[in-house]
Amino acid sequence: MNGATKNIHASKLGDILAQLSLNLPNQWIEVEATAQRLADDLRAKDVEQQTALGKTLLPQTLTSLLKGALDGASIPQETCKPAIYEILRVAANLCMDHDDNRGYLLEAGFPQTVLSILEGYAESVQSNQPDPLPLSIPDLKLVKTSIGLLLNASIGYEPVKSRLISLEAAMTILKLAMSVYPPGSWLRSQQSSINGTSSGSDEVILETWNLRSGLSSWAWRAITELRGDEGDNPEAQAQSQPLFGSDALPFLVKPLKAFTPPYPSPPPLFAASPARRALVQADFDVLEEVCGLLESLSLDVEDVRLSLARGLIFYEGEHGGVACLSDMLTFVDQGDYPPYWSSESPGERATMEKAFDICKAAIIKAVVEVAGEEKNTDTLWDDSQADKPGGEFVSRMVQWIRTHKSLKETNRDDLVICATLSLGNLVRRDAHSSAIVRPPIVLAPDLAALLEPDADIKVKHGVLGLLKHLAQSQNNRVALGDAGIIQRLASSQVWAEKTDMIEIIQVSAIGVAKHMCNSNVENSLTLVLPSPEMSAPLSELLALVRRSDSIAVKSEGTRVLVNAIKSLWSSEIPSGAEATAQRREDAKKAVLIPSCASALAQLVGRSKRYPILIHEGVVALSLLSTHEAGGTLVLDAILNPLPTETIRSSQSQPISAVTSDGSPVVGPRRTLDMLTAVLRSSQGNIAPEVRANVCGLLGQLGRAGVVKDDRKNDVDQMKDSTRELLENAARETEETLKVFSGAARRALEAWA
Repeated sequence: MNGATKNIHASKLGDILAQLSLNLPNQWIEVEATAQRLADDLRAKDVEQQTALGKTLLPQTLTSLLKGALDGASIPQETCKPAIYEILRVAANLCMDHDDNRGYLLEAGFPQTVLSILEGYAESVQSNQPDPLPLSIPDLKLVKTSIGLLLNASIGYEPVKSRLISLEAAMTILKLAMSVYPPGSWLRSQQSSINGTSSGSDEVILETWNLRSGLSSWAWRAITELRGDEGDNPEAQAQSQPLFGSDALPFLVKPLKAFTPPYPSPPPLFAASPARRALVQADFDVLEEVCGLLESLSLDVEDVRLSLARGLIFYEGEHGGVACLSDMLTFVDQGDYPPYWSSESPGERATMEKAFDICKAAIIKAVVEVAGEEKNTDTLWDDSQADKPGGEFVSRMVQWIRTHKSLKETNRDDLVICATLSLGNLVRRDAHSSAIVRPPIVLAPDLAALLEPDADIKVKHGVLGLLKHLAQSQNNRVALGDAGIIQRLASSQVWAEKTDMIEIIQVSAIGVAKHMCNSNVENSLTLVLPSPEMSAPLSELLALVRRSDSIAVKSEGTRVLVNAIKSLWSSEIPSGAEATAQRREDAKKAVLIPSCASALAQLVGRSKRYPILIHEGVVALSLLSTHEAGGTLVLDAILNPLPTETIRSSQSQPISAVTSDGSPVVGPRRTLDMLTAVLRSSQGNIAPEVRANVCGLLGQLGRAGVVKDDRKNDVDQMKDSTRELLENAARETEETLKVFSGAARRALEAWA
């Protein structure tokens, strides 16, 4: 078809428009026929003619004809629908791969007018509507082509995209996509519910579902285009506004129900039809889209997280009768591969099953993010229901853990991961943390049962993260100890060499042990002493500290030993009596060994940037030196050359360690060199209390009888290295250094 013919059709449309107000008979039939010929001609790619037509009045003519066909109505009249369909085809082909023509149509207001048509159809959509929106085939064609036009006009063209985003086109398209083609609806809907009639041949039914699924595909392509690439670009993501807010949640959650029981069998019409395969794929494509969106919205939009939490109980008011978060939890719990997937080829089925698991993981991430929103804590934690301690959400998470703690039997890692991570986010308050451990919930034994050697790393990550939060509350440490958590940490092999590549797991387990041994003698005894069933957990932990090249593992692992020593040397007397006292003495002897003293000395020696770690190591060494066998052990540890350590960049710095820029920057040869550097520091970045504790350690080691007499030369070496520094400190009169100067004087007095 030559360009002259196209111009003739375009001009004829202009002539019809000029007479439109006369309301001539059959004028819309003539518009339909003329537009159809022009649309068909434009299907043949001719960029030159496409450009020429765009520069004419055709974009304005098409817009005016479209507005005339609508005549102020929200939904077109039946007589005008065929003409509108062809007008849409002309515009879609006119702007196909042509930015100039996209711009001309935008200036004429064509995409905006098309969007108003879609808004008219969307007005009747209800978020809790279970059945497909009843639309005739002409209506389906019109809606589908309208979406196709918006897609063509916006692909790679920011002006149209920006205008459509400002008009909230994505929400309108989403509502129509979810109501016209609810995934799984082809399995249960009657013909009368989808086209408004009680009759229809098999061919009509198949055409209807083909149109509906095709509309859904185009709709998601349009939504994806409007979203752009900001999902892969953090800077663009930060600058852009999300397309959807909490009002989209009922529509996004809707497809999840198609993948939870019960699963209808395909109707006979689809049992052996090629259409069945297309509809199965369409369902799955929508599932992937909504799961990805639910995950990203939960990650990025606070209002979405808050709305999901509120809607758990008050879904009638929050989500128009759709229990969004509850449906998401049901999908995580019960969602599965539909039985009719068995008809797919083995390769296709395997691909879909793998992608389905990814979809479920996305919903789990969304649930965890909702629980992680600090403002949701009071919403998700509810103490008003006696039969559901902690409320609906907490009870469900607890139930998942309790029911599936024997993972070899239930094989539901996903539920345990979701539950442990979610509860870990909710127990940041002491009251909630204690409630998880105390009756009636008493979850510690169930968590201990999950710490199996062959448990999935993600399971261990969730369990250890939750335990770490629970152990931070001093009130929980006895119960966690009674549940055997420390023993299970060791037996689960999280500190074994095979787990060295997963630092975050090892650091989490270290954190659990560190908190549990803080001010708790019984847990410290469990850590230090072997049992008939296993060696001492501490030995495995120290082996990890020695071989690790991670500063976080080395430092935090040694802090577990620090806390255990502080507890063992404390004045606390646990209930029990002589047997416990004997175990404590046995435990003290167990840590009075070169490997423990060396670990503490190395903590001090490598922590030039972390004064708090120097302080903790010094305190623990001081306590060891008070034992009859400890003085010589500690002296050796601080005088021996420090090992050369190649420390790689860790995934995290030592927890609770605050960097001090004034700390010594040259690595010391011996721990004693680090101690003298601390005494010498004059920049004020090291707290006087830390320097005072260094004085206390030196004073203790130099006291008569603390170190064996045959080590006098080594003691004198220590004194010679530090005496002048102590004397200078003892003369300090500044008020802020009062603690330091007093400790220095006492050290010198101890040496006298």
